[in-house]
Amino acid sequence: MADKIFDKQACARIARAIAEAESQTSGEIHVHVARRSKENVLDSAVEAFNTLGMQNTKLRNGVLFFFATKDRRFAVIGDKGINDIVGQGFWDDIVAAITDSFANGDPIGGLCDSIRLCGEKLREYFPHQDDDVNELDDEVSFSS
Repeated sequence: MADKIFDKQACARIARAIAEAESQTSGEIHVHVARRSKENVLDSAVEAFNTLGMQNTKLRNGVLFFFATKDRRFAVIGDKGINDIVGQGFWDDIVAAITDSFANGDPIGGLCDSIRLCGEKLREYFPHQDDDVNELDDEVSFSS
């Protein structure tokens, strides 16, 4: 993964995919890009999740797609509300879709497809409600 993958056009595509996915669910999806991660990328993802305030959603149903571009690592994590009711297969499907897309040379297309898949899967547990409020920004966030 090179930093240039997450250019302005790619970030716009990602934000549209998040909005589309969230139109099906009350779940909140966010993408965060860092240059580096800690030795364990999951630790970096959890740190970003908390720094971004994703644990503060009403239903604790936030999902973070975390990418460390220089380290060529990623993680997908969910909040307590999701993890209390889904099995490991929920996450395995999403991670497999991202991994395949990077291997096939279409990282942004695959990420967008994975975001949409996440929305479809979340819909089963957290259907969209008429009074849903978008609790997290759909724009990709960055840190060093």
